[in-house]
Amino acid sequence: MSVADILRNAFVYPPHSILENVKLVSFGFDAAQDMRAQPEFRFAFRDAGKRDETNAPPEAGLVQTYHRLLCEAVARSTADMASPWVLQSGGKDSTTLAIAMAEARPDATCLTYLGGREENELESASMIAAKLGLRHESLVCQPGRCYDRYLAVMDRMPLLTADFALLSYIDLATEIATRGGDGIVDGLGSDIYFGMPSPAQKRMLTWLAKGGRWPRHLVELPVIGDNFKLCFLLGTLQMNARERHFPGSRFSDDEVNELMGRDIASASRERLAPYENELSSATSADELRGMMLCITEAAAGFAKGLYTGDALSLPIAYPFCDQRLHEWVTREVPRGRQMDAAAKKNKLLVREHIATYFGDLPYVREKKGSFRFDLVGLARERFDQVHAFAQDARDIVPGATAWLERNRRRMGNKFHASRFYLLAIVLPWITKPDVKPASDKQDKRIDPRSPMGLERAQRSRQESMVASTRND
Repeated sequence: MSVADILRNAFVYPPHSILENVKLVSFGFDAAQDMRAQPEFRFAFRDAGKRDETNAPPEAGLVQTYHRLLCEAVARSTADMASPWVLQSGGKDSTTLAIAMAEARPDATCLTYLGGREENELESASMIAAKLGLRHESLVCQPGRCYDRYLAVMDRMPLLTADFALLSYIDLATEIATRGGDGIVDGLGSDIYFGMPSPAQKRMLTWLAKGGRWPRHLVELPVIGDNFKLCFLLGTLQMNARERHFPGSRFSDDEVNELMGRDIASASRERLAPYENELSSATSADELRGMMLCITEAAAGFAKGLYTGDALSLPIAYPFCDQRLHEWVTREVPRGRQMDAAAKKNKLLVREHIATYFGDLPYVREKKGSFRFDLVGLARERFDQVHAFAQDARDIVPGATAWLERNRRRMGNKFHASRFYLLAIVLPWITKPDVKPASDKQDKRIDPRSPMGLERAQRSRQESMVASTRND
């Protein structure tokens, strides 16, 4: 079921995980509830910014208080790090975070990732670090190297997500560890409480997601199969409107059923049911987007960092998740200073904070990507390797080999390369588990890739998870 979740949405629906008997308490769930029963999801930031505008503090006071609280959050979250490295994408969050790092942890190093043709923040990120007096480094994505690094740490990751930046994160974290860093500072976390406006394009895509069923061969026709936009449109028409909020190109329900050799996609979609009451109560498209963000950030955004950090023994600091900071923003900052829904601009206070140091930076006004991954490059460099994993996984994902062989020539299209990425993440996880004999009497005839071997490996992982949880 969780493999089907990943193929459909790139992550496993909380409170479930990739392991059958391990449940998670993520955003919106109460730890007092039984995660194996029917836990209820509640969006924690529905009342954010509803304070009376007339009693709002002066603008300068807001910026100063925000800066102080962010600096304190940085100091608290990195207190145990001797050599922290900041993920510096060049966007709003990483820039405002860099300003606080320069004051609270001037010994930090900024690291910028160049992952694809759509982005290039190296120049702006380098300029920001230089002006703040922070050391700056960069890393260019090499898909084969990233995948090798994933395979090297995969068996030490406690759980699995297929977030489309997972390989980028593993590449960055491995590089940081290699260069002597002992901790990562990540600017994730503030979107949920500052709010994310729902742009017209996003609303149009969710409207187009009708859950239709189309013949599989449509996205494989010569004209359509090589056109990303046409494939993306056909994929959207087959999606659930809720799930179209999640990023990336994924497999349709019919394709998942074919890959898994069973009718499983509908059961995977039903895992969204515990969220439905709250999602249906959303009063606006912006609020609904915030709720959906809670789901995907918990299961994908934060998960990629936490699982990677655990595998590499690198602590991850999330200053924007600091309780004092986020409570102050949600309770004291008027909504008009958090997000301008009409203008579709968010984090107005953050923009003002950046402007006090750098003026009106162009990238704060423009839409730019960050930490992308070269999906097409991965398919080009590692197709045969993933094909071999698919053959080993035929008892679990029997249709993977046929899909790969049928679509090999289409991997230059990012739509198909995105789906290849999902297989590249999940197939080695289930075909090459870290099976270590408990004693010399263990039956060495059991193939670790067989169903019995997989069951034993899963049981071993679950026992390790329980022991780790007790230690925590």
